Amino acid sequence: MGLTSNNIVIISVIAAVLLFAATIWLWPRLAGRGVTAVLGRVGMLLATQFTVFAAFGLFANQSFGFYGSWSDLLGNEDEPGVVVNHDTPGTRVRVTETRHMKVDEGSSPKVAGRIEKVNIQGPVSRIAGPAYIYLPPEYFKPEYAKRRFPAALVLTGYPGTTEALINGLKYPQNAHKLVKSGRMQPTILVMTRPTVAPPRDTECVDVPHGPQAETFFTKDLPKAVSEHYRVGREARNWGVIGNSTGGYCALKMAMRHPDAFSAAVGLSPSYRAPIDATTGDLFGGSTKLERENDLMWRLDHKPAPPVSLLVSSSEHGEKNYKDTMRFVNKVQTLNRRGKPTRISSMILETGGHNFNTWRREVPAALEWLGGRLSDR
Repeated sequence: MGLTSNNIVIISVIAAVLLFAATIWLWPRLAGRGVTAVLGRVGMLLATQFTVFAAFGLFANQSFGFYGSWSDLLGNEDEPGVVVNHDTPGTRVRVTETRHMKVDEGSSPKVAGRIEKVNIQGPVSRIAGPAYIYLPPEYFKPEYAKRRFPAALVLTGYPGTTEALINGLKYPQNAHKLVKSGRMQPTILVMTRPTVAPPRDTECVDVPHGPQAETFFTKDLPKAVSEHYRVGREARNWGVIGNSTGGYCALKMAMRHPDAFSAAVGLSPSYRAPIDATTGDLFGGSTKLERENDLMWRLDHKPAPPVSLLVSSSEHGEKNYKDTMRFVNKVQTLNRRGKPTRISSMILETGGHNFNTWRREVPAALEWLGGRLSDR
């Protein structure tokens, strides 16, 4: 059973309840002062506590997506060793797994859509990475056979697991509901994490003499996906959305590469890349490169790009609230001067830097993003 499966959470809860009941039931029999009785009490208490903590831990992990698999939990994650077989010359996307979506009306692709796990190779960045592709039901309907769809790159935070975008934040499920209710156009979702060279946090930067993460996401990935699926190839067809580190990446890549993305959503984003033990030296000692990846600095010193941006925060619970309002005000000032960058915001009254907050924001953010992408 997988670490995030419902079955293992249910089994752990049942085990905790049964051991708790057994402890209450057997406690009178273990009330003696002998070694056996003492060891019995200690054993029952330890076993009960272990199962209770395990149940809470497994449920929290499933809800918030801290670890995606047992190997990830144990530190044996082997994703860096992705091998991409090119069965067809020029193929940059290889499907490795197909998952059926389940909705109330059924699970066939024409009703629920489909999720494909893929490996994407970037010939320019020389990075190969895994992703999940959500194809909406319309993708499989005859009347849409000649249509190209808009696409959104969906990024986790750091370290993050791609599965959390499906099981935790439920991007495909939200997109399906929004399309069904007429609040969003059918859109292909490309779900992945910004960590292209784990365990290093590259903050979607082209690191000098290191991983070329920005090139992978802004050049290689859109081109590969557009060649493999019926996805538009222009910036107006592509948007990007992410939470936390993924939110910073989304805003930065749209601002630095308006030729790749026309709209971006940052859920609880930062506005500059941190430098710490997880990132190492991202800029090779270059002050120029560091400034160019600082979003506040870009608004003050670089030409305003023709993109639409959405940022989110909360008045109580998020550390980025003041920076978010500062960012919004800077873009509004540019608007009043006739510059082409557009800004929207989603400010909650309360909400921490966690999945519960982002789950509240994802539906509105997807609706906003879908309304700014073109299928032409």
